[in-house]
Amino acid sequence: MQTILRLNQLSWFLLSCLCFSVVLQPAIAAPKTAKERPTIGLVLSGGGAKGTAHIGVLKVLEKHRIPVDYIAGTSIGAYVAGMYALGYSAEQIEHIMLKGEWSKGYSDTIPRESLSYRDKQQRDQFNIPLTVGYNDNSLTSPSGLLRGQSMSLLLRHSTDLVEQFGDFDDLAIPYRAVATDLATSEAVVLSSGSVVQAMQASATVPGALQPAIIDGRLLVDGGIANNMPVDVVKAMGADIVIAVDIGSPLVGQDRLDSTVAVLEQLSTILTQASTARQKTLLTERDILIRPAIDVLSTTDFTIMPLALKLGEDAANIQLDRLKKLGIKESAYIAYQADKQQQSLLWRDPLKKPIYKIAFDNQSKVSEKLLRERLNIKKGDVLTKEDLAAALNRVYALNKFERVDAEFEDVEQGRIITITTRAKSWGPNYFQAGFNWEDDFSLDSAITLSLAYTMTDLTQMGGEWRNEIELGYRKLVATEFYQPLDRDQTFYSLSRLQYQMRNWDLVDQDSSYLLLENNVAQLELGIGYNYDSDGVIELGFVGENGQVKSEVGVQNSINYHSTGGYLKVTYDTLNSISFPTDGNRFTFTSYLRDESYSGQTSADNTFSDDLAWQFEADWKGALKLGNHAIVGKIELATTQNDGNFTLHVAELGGFLNLSGYRKDTLVGAHKIFSAVIYQYDLGRDVLITDLPLYLGVSLEGGNVWFERDEMDLDDLIYASSLYLGTDTDWGPAALGLGVTDRGDTAFYLFLGKNF
Repeated sequence: MQTILRLNQLSWFLLSCLCFSVVLQPAIAAPKTAKERPTIGLVLSGGGAKGTAHIGVLKVLEKHRIPVDYIAGTSIGAYVAGMYALGYSAEQIEHIMLKGEWSKGYSDTIPRESLSYRDKQQRDQFNIPLTVGYNDNSLTSPSGLLRGQSMSLLLRHSTDLVEQFGDFDDLAIPYRAVATDLATSEAVVLSSGSVVQAMQASATVPGALQPAIIDGRLLVDGGIANNMPVDVVKAMGADIVIAVDIGSPLVGQDRLDSTVAVLEQLSTILTQASTARQKTLLTERDILIRPAIDVLSTTDFTIMPLALKLGEDAANIQLDRLKKLGIKESAYIAYQADKQQQSLLWRDPLKKPIYKIAFDNQSKVSEKLLRERLNIKKGDVLTKEDLAAALNRVYALNKFERVDAEFEDVEQGRIITITTRAKSWGPNYFQAGFNWEDDFSLDSAITLSLAYTMTDLTQMGGEWRNEIELGYRKLVATEFYQPLDRDQTFYSLSRLQYQMRNWDLVDQDSSYLLLENNVAQLELGIGYNYDSDGVIELGFVGENGQVKSEVGVQNSINYHSTGGYLKVTYDTLNSISFPTDGNRFTFTSYLRDESYSGQTSADNTFSDDLAWQFEADWKGALKLGNHAIVGKIELATTQNDGNFTLHVAELGGFLNLSGYRKDTLVGAHKIFSAVIYQYDLGRDVLITDLPLYLGVSLEGGNVWFERDEMDLDDLIYASSLYLGTDTDWGPAALGLGVTDRGDTAFYLFLGKNF
């Protein structure tokens, strides 16, 4: 009995040991670092372009074998921290940041060559980048100057096509990004989901960029609430914190001399206050690194190499304390190997094919059209360049505020989800354009254009546009554009307009006829978008008008015409005025029944016969480094059998027979060609992102009223020399033109398409 009791006691003892070992198992399985050394958390603050200083600190940590167990950041610090957490080395992050085109992240303008043909023409006319709409009886606008589309693509290019993570603890280094809830001003710690979205939300400057939307919250730059999140890494479990502060200092009163300076000062006050609170959490064991970057700009990305060096210098000042955190070489190799192994969990799926394409379409654009523009097929193995091109094609539809993509990796492959978010300031939009042309004579040609467009009026996306122009040319117009299918391949167009303009016709050196032309026009057409860059349109056009002399009504002509037209167009130019790539071709044919009445001193006869009119224009550009060659050809003719017609071609003006004023040569028949050489001084010599073209042209052409009078010996030859630039507001140029007949003209353009 005693033996049995002892055996039972022994059994209970062994069972208790087994249970204890099971309970103890998690502690045994815990990372060796927690047992062998204190865990280290790295905190990277916000500071804009000065963020490369963080890379300098990382390079020192790596050189002296100092591991990072937890990492958190704000704004640019969230970007560097996220890259490091994914498994990139300091050297790799340095290469990516210094090679990145960060200035492009601050423009969401769709390149002209990427727009549809219709949108190209509208941008050329309405050159002011206005983002104002009308909805619910009030004016609307975006919640930021930029929507963040380009910045998102830049971040995606940095991180590659990583999937959405269920937990940022699954990264090579556990990671947190800090943003600010715009509605509550509270700090929001992002710990799961899209690394790219977390980075961008943390760096979204209020007012400059639209707030990011994550889990239904409006998030902006984390620097407002917590610019140096020491508390975050401590909460993650860090025993020792290395905090890098690259925040901007306050400026003196003498520098607060503008609205921008005051706003920057207010932002600095907020970020400094949050940083000061975090510094109080640092203990004697923690290390604060403050690079000497106070005089550097947060927005000038050319200072990045210098900021990196200053980051290294600041870390080296703390080297004695940092070295104490270093580990043996064998342990550090094992630490690095473990990081790389963990990063393979997201790197390896990048090689998998697309298994499924899903859409979160928050717009009225058809999914079929989105798929066609995206042009990603099941089975494709995407690169980050492929994805960027695909998203740009969708964004170029010019219907969206943002177009994003996220990935989910499953056993069968990759699931890509495309999110398209309609413009929040729609569905009705205002557009504006401004053109100023001066030839340093007594007159200037100034035109202000305004338009109000109501969109999505029908299931197919019908648009009703109303336009008004004031100044050199006066116009009132209303137009209804109706796509005939969900993919907007076919359309119908109805347009009614009334236009008033002056003709100042010149013969040789002197003005010989001043006319005023007022005309009402109705246009009905059906079109085919055979390509995003071109259309074929067939329709009816009718006109009622009057031409009279400015000095009286005794020499006036009333005219009426009805007929049909055919238009074929193609346009891939990257700029309408200073192209360096692409081609633009337009062919238009009219068949009109014209009738005229009234008095004229011109030696012509009136007729009511049918008249054919043909116009063909081509403009193309070829880029050779910082040089470009541009060619132009314009042809026009009217089959009027010598009868009087007011449907004439025009010639004259800058790069259109330079030396003459704009459109001062008119005739029923036209021949014109030009070769233009452009040298980009801005990018080649001045090293700026803004082009500054030095150009010279050789031109030749003329117009004739009668076909029998056409003679190549009558061609007028001209040349010009100019300086010009292309901006988001349109072109600007200063030029001099001369002809072989002694005509000379100076030109000044602003926002003028020529």
